[in-house]
Amino acid sequence: MAEKKTFIGFAGTYTRKTSKGIYRFSLNVDSKQLEKVELAARVDNPTYLTISDDQKHLYSIAQEGEMGGVQSFNISSEDGELKLINGQLVEGAPPCHLDVHSEVLVTGNYHKGDIGLHHLDNAQVEQGKFLKHEGDGPHKRQEKPHVHYTGFTPDGRYVVVADLGTDELVTYRIEDESLIHVSTLHVAPGSGPRHIVFHPNKSVAYLLTELSSEVIVLDYNKETGQFNQKQTIKAIPESFNDTNDASAIHISSDGKFIYTGNRGHNSIAVFSVDERSGELTLVEITPSGGEWPRDFVLDPTEQFLIASNQHSGNIVLFERDTATGKLSPANSEIEVPEVVCVKFL
Repeated sequence: MAEKKTFIGFAGTYTRKTSKGIYRFSLNVDSKQLEKVELAARVDNPTYLTISDDQKHLYSIAQEGEMGGVQSFNISSEDGELKLINGQLVEGAPPCHLDVHSEVLVTGNYHKGDIGLHHLDNAQVEQGKFLKHEGDGPHKRQEKPHVHYTGFTPDGRYVVVADLGTDELVTYRIEDESLIHVSTLHVAPGSGPRHIVFHPNKSVAYLLTELSSEVIVLDYNKETGQFNQKQTIKAIPESFNDTNDASAIHISSDGKFIYTGNRGHNSIAVFSVDERSGELTLVEITPSGGEWPRDFVLDPTEQFLIASNQHSGNIVLFERDTATGKLSPANSEIEVPEVVCVKFL
């Protein structure tokens, strides 16, 4: 069977200025080019997207006037065409993050400080139940809870929540259609947890802190859902003294490299993963090719990394050395206004 040469990607955006919603594009791995940008769905502020494991459905953050929530779409496998299934919105600001596992979708709301739990019925999103966090932190942006990440553990057993406002990583289980608290990890005050990824074959996770621009390496107990800190490492140069807001964190499927985004320093940091301990060593920090890299993604072949720069409105292609983890510009970019995140089929 011939290897696939072209992959379809989707870009979530803000629609505050010129963006109209979710955009679709393609990556040609032979020519090393990003191509064919077009509007895939008109949605207000579809900032974050996730795709079901079977690749048949896309779920998006959405906003309508003073209402915020989520929408679900069918994906045509041939051309990536999106067809709206339904949406669920409630009063107030929309969420900033979502994840899906089996027949459950979870959301995290930065402005409200809550977690939404939605059940799915043939990809239709049912009205959710919401659990609100309490607390604050010492930083000026930590006046209240700011849930920034809600995702499932690799086995789907737990929901993990990163709260930037309270400096906590909280584990829940789902029981009787409700979120039940399992454990809470308190990290350094003022660090601002944002996103987390899990090692593909070790009991280790990596938590990115937005306010302190660090990666915290965690031992993870998949039986109890508890985390323990074992290393903290900077994601920006010690010499950089301007404001930096760390953005996204991703791991290669072989578990050998971690990548993080830096808004302010406008770069992608590359870390190698120790084979035994899972601890990190900084390899390099590469300019993101634009301003304010809100997120990035490895393509399905993992030969490339695609960075989405929100303020400059461009998606930039990098070649990835799979042996060293290092990135080099592929001299290909496309314009996507107010781009936030990128996901591939």
